[in-house]
Amino acid sequence: MARVAYVEKDQADPKVRDLYHKIEDHGDKLLNLFKVMGHCPYIGLNFQRLGNSILHGEELPGNLRELAILMVGHINGSAYEFTQHVRIGLENGVRQEQIDQIGTWQNSEEFDDRERAVLQYTDEVTRHIGAGDATFASLKAFFSDHAIVELTAVIGYYAMVCRILVALHVDLEPDA
Repeated sequence: MARVAYVEKDQADPKVRDLYHKIEDHGDKLLNLFKVMGHCPYIGLNFQRLGNSILHGEELPGNLRELAILMVGHINGSAYEFTQHVRIGLENGVRQEQIDQIGTWQNSEEFDDRERAVLQYTDEVTRHIGAGDATFASLKAFFSDHAIVELTAVIGYYAMVCRILVALHVDLEPDA
């Protein structure tokens, strides 16, 4: 059970209510994560905007973004985040075998060298804030500075999301 109440449409600040309507009008489900962030209208709106920017991406391929998000969710013990991104990952080219083996990726043959570079970097940044020189050099062999900054933003944003979800015990939607 969540540690804070979910802000429903009829209780929401007008800015948040508008956001809720936009989410639903776009055909998306109003997630419990958004209902928690509804407590903070300005932060919640910008939280959603940044999340949408990251999901639409710029240069980093969607499958690599989703592998990073799944890894962050796994490391942080956020079943909510991990579960929500399984479907998105599959839609972006992540294979089910990769999802199943995300926790043992170092010993798995399901990942190529580029994916391994992303997973190693994600692992180090998630656990230690920074990454070692060898890890960064491996990443740099595959990606531009633009893509590396984007990947780092993905990792940072979803680490924040996991902290909100885990600290506040946000419930996974029953149909997830």
